[in-house]
Amino acid sequence: MLILTAAAANAQHYKYIDSSKISGPAKYRAEVKADPDKRLVEIKKIIPQIQLDIRYATTNNFTHHKMYKQARAFARLPVVTALKGVEDELKTQGLGLKIYDAYRPYAVTAHFYEVTPDTNYVADPHKGSKHNRGCAIDLSLIDLKTGKELDMPTSFDSFSKKASANYPDLPPTEIANRELLKSIMQKHGFHVIGTEWWHYDYNGWQNYELLDVPFEEL
Repeated sequence: MLILTAAAANAQHYKYIDSSKISGPAKYRAEVKADPDKRLVEIKKIIPQIQLDIRYATTNNFTHHKMYKQARAFARLPVVTALKGVEDELKTQGLGLKIYDAYRPYAVTAHFYEVTPDTNYVADPHKGSKHNRGCAIDLSLIDLKTGKELDMPTSFDSFSKKASANYPDLPPTEIANRELLKSIMQKHGFHVIGTEWWHYDYNGWQNYELLDVPFEEL
């Protein structure tokens, strides 16, 4: 079983990026003290009803290894506040959110690239990921009555062309569900990336640093 932690990465120089561009635990705490909006918040504590399916805490992901020690989801405070707005609006339609991944320590992003060095599907560790900034969410829609996911073009983490945010040759129901998710997320300050229908970046992500802080230290 392979479990990467940011602590291990901090013990050496980063392979792909200048270590001064990464905030470890101490630097992160100083940044939060200067600006409380930079705090990584556990999403379940603000939105208790939200479903989690944290794939990288299991072997059910494209690496086939556990990448997180804990099945938890974090994001910066304004991101979680925006997600709560999405969840509240969806609830009026009998729907809700399921989260697959949110904040991701930089060390994990570097490992993803080593497993699959295709930047169409994994972040370039020379630049870092929006996930590393606590400003990206991987998610889908669920039916609140059944708890089941709505039909979408592909499963999470698919490398298929059908996973593209605007892929056209799909059943009408899958397109409608994908577009519903897209429209409500955009309304609340997120935008989808072109290659993954489930991946949403928060507008203003540029204002947040790349982080390499393990869940256990949050």
